[in-house]
Amino acid sequence: MTPVTKAYLPNKNRFKDYVDRIYESGWLTNSGNILRELELRLKEYLGVKHIVLVANGTVALQLAYKALNLKGEVITSPFSFVATTSTLHWEGLLPVFADINSTDFNLDPDNISQLINDETSAVVPVHVFGNPCKVEKIQDIADKHNLKVIYDAAHAFNVNYCDRSGTLKNVLNYGDVSTLSFHATKIFHTIEGGAVITNDDALADKIRHLINFGLTGQTSVESVGINAKMNEFEAAMGLCILEEIEGIKKNRKQIWETYKQELDDVVEFQNWNPQGTNNNAYAPILLKDEYQLLEVIDKLQDNNIFPRRYFYPSLDTVECLNTNTCTNNKETKPSIGIACPVSRDIAKRILCLPIYAELSIKEQEKIISVVRDTIKLKR
Repeated sequence: MTPVTKAYLPNKNRFKDYVDRIYESGWLTNSGNILRELELRLKEYLGVKHIVLVANGTVALQLAYKALNLKGEVITSPFSFVATTSTLHWEGLLPVFADINSTDFNLDPDNISQLINDETSAVVPVHVFGNPCKVEKIQDIADKHNLKVIYDAAHAFNVNYCDRSGTLKNVLNYGDVSTLSFHATKIFHTIEGGAVITNDDALADKIRHLINFGLTGQTSVESVGINAKMNEFEAAMGLCILEEIEGIKKNRKQIWETYKQELDDVVEFQNWNPQGTNNNAYAPILLKDEYQLLEVIDKLQDNNIFPRRYFYPSLDTVECLNTNTCTNNKETKPSIGIACPVSRDIAKRILCLPIYAELSIKEQEKIISVVRDTIKLKR
């Protein structure tokens, strides 16, 4: 079977060395030495000021909303994994969907301003498939209306962006907060895990308290917190992956470029932001219509190849995500926003092909052959 992705497992002896350290220390969680080492090394590798490791990418978003004291309405993208929107609902916020750009698949800044009102507190854009948003245009809008910006950067590990001044830096440095997912299927993973990134010293301290029940000491509680800590075994996996990350990146880059070269004449590809680098996190292709997409999926599955419709459906069409229950007065309100025809169209036609470090040349050649032959037959 060829899945859409596969968790990378590092050298077993390398992982065992870290596990031996855990056994020697007896320290399993609560910001142990291995977790602190991973935070430091990731901070240096990514070029960010503060990185707080947490239990998963979903709780990373929730912590960002909580730490920034968001209220009311939040403008976001309907073209994303469900967690982007469900976390807003979970925190009692009202998602307001703005449509995406038809070529880069990111939230279109031109669709934001018309949705801002007195109830708007923030914008939550998504670096879709790791493709950097138009971060400077979004920040201009946020500054004008005094809004917070939280980037769902779940796919954007190790992506750099060249700003207006010509400075190249990690895209995680933009906005008030960026969040990462370190789920097992990501380029960099800690089995389960995530991170909150910010350049704000006070905000970073606040988040560190929030992830540990709001405690500031053994007997002092500063705020209502939650248990969102990453444990030592997960951090050990992260250190192992980080030590092998260059080989992972090299293999994924070769796979992505082969797809682009061999399929560019029969499918469409995401238009990558020219100011950003590509981390080759996903291999999405855009088919002519949903009928063609389903034909390609059927043929691939006939050959024991399992791609994924990612992201489908467009979140503005999901009923449970389009109402918001206010916990204070139990009033149910519909999510609001402009119509999102672009997101709905792209969601019906997009397909992520298998990409992971160990995907063999033979497997990829088979995938390409099936896709090309199916499209050729249906033209």
